[in-house]
Amino acid sequence: MSDSIQIRPMTAADRSDVAELICLSTNVWYQSHGRPLIFSGGPASTTVFFDVYNALTPGCGLAAVNAEGRLVGSCFYHPRPTHVSLGIMNVHPNYFGAGVARRLLARIIEIAEQQGKPVRLVSSAMNLDSFSLYTRAGFVPRTPYQDMFLNVPPEGLKLSTELDRFVRPAVLDDVEAMVALEREVAGLDRGLDYRHFIANREGFWHMSVLEDGSGKLEGFMASSGSAGCNMVGPGTARTPAQAAALLLAELNVQRGRCPVFLAPVQCSELVRTLYAWGAKNCETHFSQVRGPCQPIQGVHMPTFLPESC
Repeated sequence: MSDSIQIRPMTAADRSDVAELICLSTNVWYQSHGRPLIFSGGPASTTVFFDVYNALTPGCGLAAVNAEGRLVGSCFYHPRPTHVSLGIMNVHPNYFGAGVARRLLARIIEIAEQQGKPVRLVSSAMNLDSFSLYTRAGFVPRTPYQDMFLNVPPEGLKLSTELDRFVRPAVLDDVEAMVALEREVAGLDRGLDYRHFIANREGFWHMSVLEDGSGKLEGFMASSGSAGCNMVGPGTARTPAQAAALLLAELNVQRGRCPVFLAPVQCSELVRTLYAWGAKNCETHFSQVRGPCQPIQGVHMPTFLPESC
């Protein structure tokens, strides 16, 4: 069947079809494994993936179409100065197991190799088909993450940390220091993303930073209030205590909602704090990298929009 599939660049005309595919494919997979819907808002909520990726790096989407020209697979990729991120990838349920994802992945690996960059992604530990797809292609699981969620009451979380007084909303002048910190902690540069979050043209981003007593930036955390991706992250901090203060600030931006966040499994201090706040586990993910990878020297939290690890 894969011989009849063609891979082409995604276009603006694909927006609604891609949103419908993301919604259908993801929901069918989770329901078939006894889990609730991920996208209960339907395709209207999943247009956000097309919109955000195209706002950040226009033209960095791939469409897989069958002989009749129908969309049967899609994925986004996001070139950054230090790496290429593989964004959300979906295949129509009628084409599960037909090699569509393998061909999309091969094209993105080719693009990254032409740029001389590693490829990074976040993959579900539950979906062994996708896990195997990536590891067979040379990706190496690096960091396990606990997917956690927390219901934030409308009045906010009546909690505090000893570092709350050092947290404030991010401004564009912070981006240079944020990039420098993340390069030190994780060897990554995602400055374009952070400028986008702070500018907040879509109206659902927020970002906080944490400074030490001298005004030096020591951590940052973003959150998305989108109906299709209500998450806290991405974020970077030197210590678990700093990450907890930033998480609390962004959780309280999402009042009355139930955001998800990815906590590094090895950061037991942070995980214990989150449990004490009432957070619960819902899944497990791995950051995976194909190519060079600097070990994390602090706390590094990914997200799914835009894919970041």
